[in-house]
Amino acid sequence: MRLALRQVIAILTIALLPTLATALWHPRRPAWQSDEVTLAAASAWGQNVLWVDARSDADFARAHIPAAFSLNEDCWDQLLPDVLDHWDASQKIVVYCSSLSCQASHDVARRLRGELNLPNVFVLQGGWETWLNANQSPSRK
Repeated sequence: MRLALRQVIAILTIALLPTLATALWHPRRPAWQSDEVTLAAASAWGQNVLWVDARSDADFARAHIPAAFSLNEDCWDQLLPDVLDHWDASQKIVVYCSSLSCQASHDVARRLRGELNLPNVFVLQGGWETWLNANQSPSRK
């Protein structure tokens, strides 16, 4: 019985080592921390935030967070230069899309971090829906 227990422990240890190494050093490892930020936290950053709207151009045209820039994957190449022209390295970037279930903001944030190596890129928890519920007067263009 003791021999079997030792063998099980040895097998688990051997299996755990590569898993731990992958989790710590693999370039595509999952994030240990969430990239999401609450509206309260993002609002507390004040002017140190560059808001990025990952929704469609039509949704952005209807209403958006004041001073936000549109950047979605459909028009990435056309919209990115304007975002970068207004971004300052001291700013945090907060990307949002329609709601909690929307993944477009995560995709845009991942591209900003991965392709452009931009630091301090976050996703707004709950997206536009959360901001709208907290601020019942959206900016309209």
